[in-house]
Amino acid sequence: MAEESDLEKTEPASPRRLEQAREEGQVARSRELATFALLAAGVGGMWMLAGRISEGFSLLMRQGMQFEPATAMDPQRMLAHAVRAGGDALLTILPLLGLIALAALAAPMMLGGWLFSSKALAPNFSRLDPIKGLGRVFSTQGLAELVKAILKTVLVGSVAYWAIARDKDAVFGLMSQSPKTSLPHVGEMTIVCCALIVLSLLLITALDVPFQLWQHYKKLRMTREELRQEHKEMEGDPHLKAHIRQLQRQNARRRMMADVPKADVIVTNPTHFAVALEYRDDMGAPRVLAKGTDLVAQRIREIGVEHRVPILEAPPLARALHRHVEIGQEIPAALYTAVAEVLAWVFQLRRWRTEGGAQPNRPDALPVPAEFDEPRRAKRATQRGDAA
Repeated sequence: MAEESDLEKTEPASPRRLEQAREEGQVARSRELATFALLAAGVGGMWMLAGRISEGFSLLMRQGMQFEPATAMDPQRMLAHAVRAGGDALLTILPLLGLIALAALAAPMMLGGWLFSSKALAPNFSRLDPIKGLGRVFSTQGLAELVKAILKTVLVGSVAYWAIARDKDAVFGLMSQSPKTSLPHVGEMTIVCCALIVLSLLLITALDVPFQLWQHYKKLRMTREELRQEHKEMEGDPHLKAHIRQLQRQNARRRMMADVPKADVIVTNPTHFAVALEYRDDMGAPRVLAKGTDLVAQRIREIGVEHRVPILEAPPLARALHRHVEIGQEIPAALYTAVAEVLAWVFQLRRWRTEGGAQPNRPDALPVPAEFDEPRRAKRATQRGDAA
């Protein structure tokens, strides 16, 4: 067979394509999931709040049936009474309305998460095209909607018939009961019937959610040419690459600064360079946790002061560490002696802070090889040139 045509959308959507679709308001949505959530919240709320709602409306009915001649003859008092009764009715059902509103907000977030896109609110006159409308009616989605509607009708009708037939004797028995006794039974049977119907919709929801996800990702599929073009744009855009590098540097700097409080010592230049060192018993050699110049070096010193990390001014060692050791790496063997003297001073300083006694002297004239100290090596080269 010939190689598959690039014009066919056979490739899954790239992360960039998914993000663009989300910005345009295109996310997977299931009407059946939203319907099920709303009905479940309504029935569950009625079940939990039935007593409170019943008492509230009974009180409103008793108050409404009371006749006061002064109120009946005064339109303003009648209006105030009606407004007060309406407010009491609203407060009675407010918890139920709040539960339903919460379900209405939570249901869409189960698939596509929270999304607000102004592009989705923009008018799209192509939706008014009758040809495209007929295409949507006879499409796979239209067929699926028809099948769901038939299945829902059959399910809901069957469950409702079964629930009523199951309580047929109880329904006929209500006629021999007083209203005060029969009303609670009617409410209970109604809620049970509604709950069974809502549970039957769970089957439709379980079928619709995977179908909507599959259809959403199928709609966003890309051709191989589109993938190649997107990759070319992302790799070739200098602004995008610069932005990515900037974000990477910022993330690396944040991680580096977060490690400074764990350092054993900070070696400085004293102003141009700063290198934070750490040494633990399980390490082969001391390791550089953070390093920087100028403003970054200043920030490293400030964090060190905040967390009481010892700071030592040793310009040759600071320059050598900054130039020859990357963050996260162990120091080279040529600097072991100099760093060992620094760590010995750090351990003595810790003992002095806890036990007292004579304050240890800061180490100076640390043995840093000339090949690791650029300024000193350049100076020697200049001196040899002058001598020649």
